[in-house]
Amino acid sequence: MTDQITTDPTKPSERMRAGSMTLSLGPWIVAAVLLAVLPFIFTNNSSITIMNQMWITVIFALAYNMLLGQGGMLSFGHAVYAGVGGFACMHIMNASDFFAALPLPVLPVFGGLFGMGLAMIVGSFSTRSAGTVFAMISLGVGELIAACSVIIVAFFGGEEGVSGDRTYARPFFGTEFLQQIEVYYLISAWVLIAAALMYLWSRTPVGRMANAVRDNPERAEFLGYSARWVRFYSFVASGFFAGIAGGLFAINYEILTEENLNTTSSGVILLVTFLGGVGFFFGPIIGAIAFTLLQTVLSLQTELWAFYAGTLFVATVMFFPGGLAGLMMMHVPVFKLGKARLLILPYLKTLLPALIGILGLSALVEMVFHVRHAAYGDDEMTLFWTTFNSHDILPWVVALGVTAIALGITRANAPALRDAWNEANTAGGSA
Repeated sequence: MTDQITTDPTKPSERMRAGSMTLSLGPWIVAAVLLAVLPFIFTNNSSITIMNQMWITVIFALAYNMLLGQGGMLSFGHAVYAGVGGFACMHIMNASDFFAALPLPVLPVFGGLFGMGLAMIVGSFSTRSAGTVFAMISLGVGELIAACSVIIVAFFGGEEGVSGDRTYARPFFGTEFLQQIEVYYLISAWVLIAAALMYLWSRTPVGRMANAVRDNPERAEFLGYSARWVRFYSFVASGFFAGIAGGLFAINYEILTEENLNTTSSGVILLVTFLGGVGFFFGPIIGAIAFTLLQTVLSLQTELWAFYAGTLFVATVMFFPGGLAGLMMMHVPVFKLGKARLLILPYLKTLLPALIGILGLSALVEMVFHVRHAAYGDDEMTLFWTTFNSHDILPWVVALGVTAIALGITRANAPALRDAWNEANTAGGSA
């Protein structure tokens, strides 16, 4: 007699495994409260602008993850859907009569529709297969539309792009969106709506079948599902939410240029998604937050921020394929076993020296860059709040010594950390 597996609908975890479209409100309420109070913590306009860019990137990264993480489709040109949606919103802004009758919060929907329309056209032939073929088609389409941006001036505005004014829209409950804080709450509302809709999409039969097509398209075909049409629907939905991100970008910055849809922007969103973790829904959110902070905050401190971002990306792909979210989720079994405290001391002994060693390496990189690229006679540089002469031997000796000692301590303590990790992940024993 075989055992029959049943699902208890009263348990949220089993509803999720069964593909239910039930939405647990707890995390979303916490996110809404956090979004509401952040402007009271970071009050200056520059911080609010950074957060606006962060939430726009979150929507775009989640949309991209609908392709890569859920559908297994690697795209090198997905920025065109966000860019086209943004350009469409800019033209709607400039259509004064129509825009004057339109509430501004509705504008991103038009960006989503234009992004979805382009995705339907491109997806009609690009989703016939996945893998290398899809990736190369996406790269070709991305390059083609990016080239058209300087040719079709009527829509893309040429090298200068297209600009507009969001304040010409119809006031929304008396709000004219003159202040950046008002735009922040508009974007925050949209990031909650878009993230919730994308999460619900992942629970639908199409979203579930996208996972099946990603893992084994032949078996999905054998069960009677068209892998091509599943990929097409996922592609179109992803284009819609990417267009929403483009529309929010237009509202926030009031200008779009060729940079919004070129290959570089597509590569950045790929980096963001991989950095956060494509195997988890919240992975792109973490990646978007981390990358935006690198791009904005770290770029104010050093010209080599892109070098550090690329190094972090390579290290993540090599050592943590699950991304930052995967690194976090690795600790869930440890907490369930009640053995998290076993890792505290080994982490301190290993990761703290590792951090010091990484800072030492970055100091050496900054010193080399300063020596090679500083103006003639400009020997002084400031690093870690310390001003010194980069041509003296002492700073180099200190940086090399700190790096070597810190990395040596890290290597010496690594076996103990490995043993503690194995013990913390083993059931039984003392916690």
